[in-house]
Amino acid sequence: MFRFAHSEYLYALAFIPLLLVVFWWALRMRKRGLELFGNLSLLDRLMPSAGKYKRSIKYFLLLASLMFLILGLANPQIGTKLEEVKREGVDIMIALDVSNSMKAEDIKPNRLESAKQEIARMLEKLQNDRIGLIVFGGQSYLQLPLTTDYSAARLILSTIDVDIVPDPGTAIGSAIRLAMKSFAEGEKKHKVIILITDGENHEDDAVAAAKDAAAEGVVIHTVGMGSPDGGPIPIYQNNVTVGFKKDNEGNVVITKLDEQALREIAEAGKGTFVRATNQQNELDAVFKDIQSMEKKEFGAKVVTDYEDRFQYALVPAAIFLLMEFFISERKNKWLAQWNLFKEKI
Repeated sequence: MFRFAHSEYLYALAFIPLLLVVFWWALRMRKRGLELFGNLSLLDRLMPSAGKYKRSIKYFLLLASLMFLILGLANPQIGTKLEEVKREGVDIMIALDVSNSMKAEDIKPNRLESAKQEIARMLEKLQNDRIGLIVFGGQSYLQLPLTTDYSAARLILSTIDVDIVPDPGTAIGSAIRLAMKSFAEGEKKHKVIILITDGENHEDDAVAAAKDAAAEGVVIHTVGMGSPDGGPIPIYQNNVTVGFKKDNEGNVVITKLDEQALREIAEAGKGTFVRATNQQNELDAVFKDIQSMEKKEFGAKVVTDYEDRFQYALVPAAIFLLMEFFISERKNKWLAQWNLFKEKI
């Protein structure tokens, strides 16, 4: 594949035709001036050493040098060959709760945004590990299959909000089972699920799902988003809080962190439980545990670096410039003797 590293410089090539027009106009004005001065054939005899075409040749050499100089500045590159590079790491599947209760603001700015910020910081520390992303509410959805493309993970993470899952509720067990399906089959280790939720499970038996995962060699860490005292769930209109969610009796619903449930899930999954705070450093402990795990080797497709080829343009630019410098506008005395177009009498 071929590309220019700085393609914006190529716009300067549009001035080349303009400079040609300017040169043509200058030649016409010079010719008119000479015609006013005297007869052109007589002037040619009076100035026998004046080169007739050398001025044009020198100008075209300058334009050619300028054109190749612009191409050199744009830096043509060749590359994009795909290679399979062997890496050693761990497969990490993050399951992020996006139920309405994650909008509670007992952790600033709210539970969901705090979780997203923690995940983004962990992505900056990853090197060879593969990472995937699942969002869940009443149902679970795979947002990002296992990959080493951390830029793609950051992009998808930035788009996640509570309205991404249409089903209300919190099905933690469903998220664990979907994460298990997303791992490669046949491997009994090197797999981690990081479950980030407030723990209010309303749909299924998450502990049983965690035990099944542990039997397959998958470690489950849980991160509890929220506080034991809890907080109300805000209702937004045009990004402005207009009230709080209420139950059928008109009482404000208070969502609390179910720490006990998340501890049981982590214990069943042979992992650790950490509770989120406003310091947003909870995933640091989880990350240390992941780094201490045995790594596996896997191949990943990567793009090789582009190789610069600017010298291929700068060399002819220098050659044309030197040619222009050494060409005189006056006729060469030796060549002037060989006037092939002189009429014989």
